[in-house]
Amino acid sequence: MTSDWIGQLIFLLGSTVRLAVPLVLAALAGLFAERSGVVDIGLEGKMLGGAFAAAAAAEVTGSAWIGLLAAILLSLVLSLIHGFATITHRGDQVVSGMALNIVVAGLGPTLANAWFHQAGRVPITGPASRFLPIDLPLATGIGTVPVLGPFYGDVVSGHNLLVYIAVLAIPLVAWTVYHTRFGLRLRAVGESPAAVDTAGISVEGLRYRALMADGVLTGIAGAYLSIAQGAGFVRDMSAGKGYLALAALIFGKWRPVPAVLACLLFAFADAGQARLQGVIVPGFGPVPTALIQSLPYLLTILLLAGFVGRAVAPKAIGVPYVKER
Repeated sequence: MTSDWIGQLIFLLGSTVRLAVPLVLAALAGLFAERSGVVDIGLEGKMLGGAFAAAAAAEVTGSAWIGLLAAILLSLVLSLIHGFATITHRGDQVVSGMALNIVVAGLGPTLANAWFHQAGRVPITGPASRFLPIDLPLATGIGTVPVLGPFYGDVVSGHNLLVYIAVLAIPLVAWTVYHTRFGLRLRAVGESPAAVDTAGISVEGLRYRALMADGVLTGIAGAYLSIAQGAGFVRDMSAGKGYLALAALIFGKWRPVPAVLACLLFAFADAGQARLQGVIVPGFGPVPTALIQSLPYLLTILLLAGFVGRAVAPKAIGVPYVKER
């Protein structure tokens, strides 16, 4: 009984890691944008666009690497469009982000149907078109060791390359934000763009660079959905993960490590709901599937309702900067 419980927990943790990857990458992407003072509701659309571009390019060329590059390029373009509308032309940042989400949600399936004739889907047919799981050193050797072997084999090893890229991105982003000149200026422009401008630093340039970093990370997240975790593109496959990542960023008070921990919490709830389906409560009967599937979103609402009031956003977020003459 004890070994079964441990095995179930290890399986749940492995699923949590896999489900957390797009959330973590999107939350880190939003961190760059929002720390610079640009609201990025468009995380969902950029992730979905990246998923479509990755699947389409990988299927046509037979290369997962070209698919990843295509996802990054398209997400970069979408980020720059968002920047052009909100930074250069000082448009409403929320409206711009939602417009990206709506356009990509409709355009992706439309192009997929026109190019691949699969009812809005992009199938992946070749093994080289996906990032496949990787067995780390010692995964086979210590597999028979109780607890440690299954934990190393299922939670640490056995993931695809993009999972490990996401793990490396966490300390890299934290170091960039808190220990580099760019990170210092990024945090400063989100708090007081006028002071940054007075110091002779381009506010627009900094915000565009932040959105470029945002585009790279959301592109990787989208590629993960379609050519790593999944095997192709389907309509609305991001399933609100961009919004969950934004909620995690708010819950983490716009700091990288707390935001990542929030992503892991949401992913754990998502993995848990998959395991809870079909559970029968004595005296009540089967728990409704719809209720179980809503657990990650209910958790998001509860956490934000309880903690968002304590999170202080960057002072200049959502406010277009107008240079004083």
